[in-house]
Amino acid sequence: MGGGGNMSSQTSKNNPLKRMPTSKPPFTIGDIKKAIPPHCFKRSVIRSFYYTARDLLAVFVFYYIASTYFHLLPSPYRYLAWVTYWIAQSLVFGGLWIICHECGHHAFSDYQWVDDTVGFILHSAFLVPYFSWKYSHRRHHSNTNSLERDEVHVPRIKSELPFLKKCMNNPVGRTVLPIMFLPLGLPLYLVCNFTGRHYDRFACHYDPYGPIYNKRERLWIYVSDVGVIATAYVLYRVALAQGLAWLVCIYGMPLVLLNCFLTLLTYLNHTHPSVPYYDSSEWDWLRGALCTVDRDTGILNKFFHNGPNTHVVHHLFSTMPHYHTEEATEAIKPVLGEYYQSDNTPFYRAFWRESGECMYVEQDEGSHDNGVFWFKNKL
Repeated sequence: MGGGGNMSSQTSKNNPLKRMPTSKPPFTIGDIKKAIPPHCFKRSVIRSFYYTARDLLAVFVFYYIASTYFHLLPSPYRYLAWVTYWIAQSLVFGGLWIICHECGHHAFSDYQWVDDTVGFILHSAFLVPYFSWKYSHRRHHSNTNSLERDEVHVPRIKSELPFLKKCMNNPVGRTVLPIMFLPLGLPLYLVCNFTGRHYDRFACHYDPYGPIYNKRERLWIYVSDVGVIATAYVLYRVALAQGLAWLVCIYGMPLVLLNCFLTLLTYLNHTHPSVPYYDSSEWDWLRGALCTVDRDTGILNKFFHNGPNTHVVHHLFSTMPHYHTEEATEAIKPVLGEYYQSDNTPFYRAFWRESGECMYVEQDEGSHDNGVFWFKNKL
């Protein structure tokens, strides 16, 4: 099985658009776990805090340089310096965001209270409701690529395709709409469940009484809202003291670019012509978890703590810390074989391709797999 898996994996790598199998895998989650060195599942609170402290130090170094020296530069160089700062700071923000994400998965340490404390503080700083996102994201992992129950990046079937999505079926739409989508994707998802699961009424991550959450979770949604409100108040006081333009330059623009990167990378990990979606007649957890794609995004892999290029193993074992996922990914490839999907297409080209080709999902005409849906784009 191992040799055949290597061959299938190599074939998939050479042709990333080749569809993955939809039959039930010849292996179990237990088989996959056995292939991974046991130390990969161990969480180190010291090592996790090291990465947190390293990223925070970089944030403050960039902040100090920008706030201390940029005003001394002549005009042309000052503008270039600010743009460089926005990009660099947003990438460091991305590393901290991944650490928040790990806290929500209990992958930061062996202590739930430590994970929740760190995640709550850091996520609130990015205006993200920590517990609200933690609960909905947990359901995403429990229902990956289920058309009825997945929580985010849920595609529409052709008959339900919204008008704006149809407008993307031309070069202008494929250029303009994705540019609008990148900075707004995450905020719209949090505020109005954009690209999320269909609910019978309005769904919002800031609403304790919304359909996303149950009664036991309601208190923690309030706590999450308090964290976001506290951050907003601090930002308001900073704007009064330093000026709105200063706040936008120091914090606002890096946050906008962070949202762009997060939307782009999560979209690419979950949107690809080679992976199917399933309805309730066909879906099961393991096949759904395998319907994610590892993307080699070059230097972005390092800034985002290998989140983009190890997403498959993350969906299989979400409590695994990021500093073990590369080793674990290499270990599971022979077991997964053709069920492992990866794509090394440059992320900007991949985003252009997927935004045009992955418009809706539909069953193949004449197929006997009635519960299997594939991305298509012909209107």
